[in-house]
Amino acid sequence: MAEEEIMIEDDAIALDDSEDTNISDINTSGIIPFIIDRYKRADTYRGNDEERWLRSYRNYRGLYSSDVQFTEAEKSRVFVKVTKTKTLAAYGQIVDVLFASNKFPLSVEPTELPEGVVKDVHFDPKEPPQLKGDTSLSSPYGYAGDGKELPAGATGTSLQDKLGPLQEKLSDIDGIKEGAGTTPTSVTFSPAMVAAKGMEKKIHDQLEESGANKHLRSTSFEMALFGTGVMKGPFAVDKEYPNWNEAGDYEPTFKTVPQVSHVSVWNFYPDPDANNMDEAQYVVERHKMSRSQLRSLKRRPHFREQVIEEAIQDGENYTKESWEDDLADYAPEHGVERYEVLEYWGMCDIDMLEEQGVEVPKELQNFEEVQINAWICNGKLLRMVLNPFKPAKIPYVAAPYELNPYSFFGVGIAENMDDTQTLMNGFMRMAVDNAVLSGNMLIEVDETNLVPGQDLSVYPGKIFRRQGGAPGQAIFGTKFPNVSNENLQLFDKARQLADESTGLPSFSHGQTGVTGVGRTASGISMLMNAASGSIKTVIKNVDDYLLRPLGEGLFRFNMQFDYDPEIRGDLEVKARGTESLMANEVRSQRLMQFLQVASNPALAPFAKFQYVIREIAKSLDLDPEKVTNNMNDAAIQAELMKQFQKPAEEMPQMMPQQQQQQPQQAPAGANPADPTGAGGGTIGTGVAPTPNEQGFTGVPQQSGQANTQQTEAAGQQQQPMAGLQ
Repeated sequence: MAEEEIMIEDDAIALDDSEDTNISDINTSGIIPFIIDRYKRADTYRGNDEERWLRSYRNYRGLYSSDVQFTEAEKSRVFVKVTKTKTLAAYGQIVDVLFASNKFPLSVEPTELPEGVVKDVHFDPKEPPQLKGDTSLSSPYGYAGDGKELPAGATGTSLQDKLGPLQEKLSDIDGIKEGAGTTPTSVTFSPAMVAAKGMEKKIHDQLEESGANKHLRSTSFEMALFGTGVMKGPFAVDKEYPNWNEAGDYEPTFKTVPQVSHVSVWNFYPDPDANNMDEAQYVVERHKMSRSQLRSLKRRPHFREQVIEEAIQDGENYTKESWEDDLADYAPEHGVERYEVLEYWGMCDIDMLEEQGVEVPKELQNFEEVQINAWICNGKLLRMVLNPFKPAKIPYVAAPYELNPYSFFGVGIAENMDDTQTLMNGFMRMAVDNAVLSGNMLIEVDETNLVPGQDLSVYPGKIFRRQGGAPGQAIFGTKFPNVSNENLQLFDKARQLADESTGLPSFSHGQTGVTGVGRTASGISMLMNAASGSIKTVIKNVDDYLLRPLGEGLFRFNMQFDYDPEIRGDLEVKARGTESLMANEVRSQRLMQFLQVASNPALAPFAKFQYVIREIAKSLDLDPEKVTNNMNDAAIQAELMKQFQKPAEEMPQMMPQQQQQQPQQAPAGANPADPTGAGGGTIGTGVAPTPNEQGFTGVPQQSGQANTQQTEAAGQQQQPMAGLQ
């Protein structure tokens, strides 16, 4: 059994089976009526909510309720499924935010002033560490001057791995100082950040392992449709991992891991006096189980095996609720054994627990109520255990699509457009009926001119027999006027009202008909930015009521049952759904604008450039760990850049000096001895050097000698020119 498994099970105070054969005779009569009474109160309270959910479901499916009455003149029964389109659009936007970056929008960060672990420490190679007492911390990485070198790829994280829990070892090591390093070569690392990143990775791994992707999708769908999405967790389960030995025999391994799952809003019965989960005193979840599912509970901790068998022997007791037949496309009549199991999480009087034989810990005896988890079926208590989580919280989260401050359950897309859906259906039915009526000829018959007893139905080639000598026309055709366009215009108006009531314009989910400014790329961008405003509130609800409570639950689970010291610390969980909603292009542009503003020397000291650079990398879908440096590496990089920039800065300064040191050459064809610069038909520029002048090394020439050299030089210049002609 794993260490965390022992922790979870041994800390639980539970009513358990024993060797006593009369364990089923224990007095449980008090707790069972207590739970059933609370379940019935919650069931009665949410009756109105069930009616709202049923209307939402019918509008989504395109089904008319049985209470909708059609007149004799109404022939069409068409149902325009605009509610389905809007619901799927809202659901798609929520899913895009949750899984846009292929990771859960959850992060773990140290608190501003972490308790129990220092925020930053640095190791200065100028002051080698001196270990006192415990020499097991001797690091193979070494320090400058000890003959050892830091291996390639070694970082502050690897140092932290060797140093062990910093909180315990920091005082025993000289050379390790709190705070960031003061020199470019000092190695700085953040123990709080190391713990935060370790905890964040563990939470993401646990969510991935528990299949949180599909559970979050189901929750998001009910959130958009019914107005509330519910998830359960974390709770401990023994997960089976497939394993085969060398002989090929199947030997699975079991490990206790945290699990999260989706709970349908139909099976969720919260405290009727609460408006959110923080206020809820209890929650009841209704399970529909088969015989095998009920027996599988025996493998879970603290379920009473003997009592489970007695509940099974009593027979199936599942009774359908009124809404279940409405949800089902058909009602099967064959008898399938199903059992109704109620799972209770909430407060319970200590006196009631003591009557059941549960020993309450001394630290809780001063309280009048404690939080328990109990399972009942067929009037039998299958499990009862004190809430093992500390602090004691009900392991459910409920996220509203649109918050209703006066009710536990929120408002969804379908409810917001319930009236407009009714209008659209009515106008479309009238348009269809009118189109059918106007598209056919109305027949008017004068029966006095026809032979009695004839069939008056009309079809191609029909022959009517007239009365002999009867005057006038016997059969007339009348065209009914077509007014369906007026009905369709009203339908379009109702659809516009649906856009406004839901905050999801048609163009935001691919519908056509956009005119005006929406026909340009910039116009569409402006409209999309305006449309995203309504969904931001929804994503904020996802952050506050779903992601953050779920992440905090996993954080508390790991802090309580995980023994890894590298992930423990004063940390906080943050939901990043709202941030991920902002387009990466927009975020990167804003970050670049901020960098331009922060380049001002007066503002630069107040900017966190490392954070901004990392956020820019994230907005470009790049891994910040791979493309950005930490503060120490950045300092080293800056020093190297200065060394490279120094020769480039010195070159422009050296050029004027070199120009002054070099003798000024006479232009081609000029006489160097001529102070006027003239000669050879070319007028030179500048001033000709004179003897004994700085930079002049020549010997004064006589006039004839100069002319001879000038003539030779002119010949040498003309020779290549002649070759080009």
